[in-house]
Amino acid sequence: MATSSKTTPSKKPRQTTTGGPAAPKPGRRPAAGPRGGEPPPTTAPEQAREPWNVSAEERWQMVARAAYFRAEQRGFASGSALQDWLEAEREIDALLGP
Repeated sequence: MATSSKTTPSKKPRQTTTGGPAAPKPGRRPAAGPRGGEPPPTTAPEQAREPWNVSAEERWQMVARAAYFRAEQRGFASGSALQDWLEAEREIDALLGP
């Protein structure tokens, strides 16, 4: 009885990079960066953000958490709780959208 051996095509060895900056592709001009020139064109028009659908309770919890973190950042000094809350409300409302 004869046995046939199947051979599998060998894969090419993977090339590794040296960690240096990638060379630009031939025929392509690199996009302008923040150091000068025009900014690169946008690929898609900006779309209006849709507001998040959160309940009043969820919004209140988000504001409470944000106000707490503000108070924590300033060392829980007394007398600024209302200011923390109002700033947290503005922050959360901006994140949630109109």
